[in-house]
Amino acid sequence: MDDKRRLILDQALALVDERGLAAMSMRAVAERVGLTSMALYPYVGGKDALLDGLVDLLHLELGTAVGDDLADIDWRRRLRALARAVRSLAHAHPSAFPLLLNRSAAGASASWLTAALRAILLDAGVPDRAVPRLARMICAFLLGYTTGEVTGGLPVVEWAGQPGDADFEADVEDLLALVERAVCTPERAG
Repeated sequence: MDDKRRLILDQALALVDERGLAAMSMRAVAERVGLTSMALYPYVGGKDALLDGLVDLLHLELGTAVGDDLADIDWRRRLRALARAVRSLAHAHPSAFPLLLNRSAAGASASWLTAALRAILLDAGVPDRAVPRLARMICAFLLGYTTGEVTGGLPVVEWAGQPGDADFEADVEDLLALVERAVCTPERAG
């Protein structure tokens, strides 16, 4: 991603963080970077392409948060780390985060989450034919839960004194058990 495009996307994300997705327009982003609306088009295309760029940027941020040095870590710890990173990203960018659930993956980094989940599942020993299904299920949970949490669409139940935290961690442990079950009973996983 070139520097000018990255600056524009960073400013668009900051605008969405400050004022919400509805406030993002080509004009508002252009004002933040000191350009005219027309001058944005060579870098980010139209508004739809700008939204796709935000999806790409969020995936890049997620990949950076999780890090590259996870290959030597047990798959269970990697899945927990990934789940927590998705949740942290949702809380860092609550207005933009629903784009990950509502828009198709756009750029090269947008498939990062799916690739990370597939690698975790393969390392866990999940049969090849079951990996896509489990990756979709886990991705749907992570994106759906966290989107619902930050948009208010998911009721928060206080348990053990921590609203939402304990529920999220318990659900992640259930996902781990589901993966383990897929490894132990591969005929049911496919």
